[in-house]
Amino acid sequence: MDRVVDLDEVAAVLADRTVGWRSAGLEVGQLTWRDAEASWPQALETDRARVQDPDSVGVVISGPGEAELSVVLFRGGWADVDFIASLDNAGSLPASDIASPVDFEARMNQWVARVFGVCGGAQ
Repeated sequence: MDRVVDLDEVAAVLADRTVGWRSAGLEVGQLTWRDAEASWPQALETDRARVQDPDSVGVVISGPGEAELSVVLFRGGWADVDFIASLDNAGSLPASDIASPVDFEARMNQWVARVFGVCGGAQ
């Protein structure tokens, strides 16, 4: 898989955003990492030091009314983005051609606002 996005830089972006999200009343789970070098099935790790060659990083954010946003970004520049905003408002969001950590941050802000109605960049 091509290395389009530096996942460690993305992890730093997520860490920066966590304070704002928590102050907005959201719960932010631990980052999960997948190692491209691990044997199949690849386990998800919460300790970055246990991952030699990361090919994805993910996070789950929860909010009021059981709202939830799950994002897994792959180093190839796409993400799996699933959400539940309410019982009748759930699904997946498009997430391809992510070119950089800055691009990912902008999209993450949009996804958080879409699901929870709060500014993704709140600090």
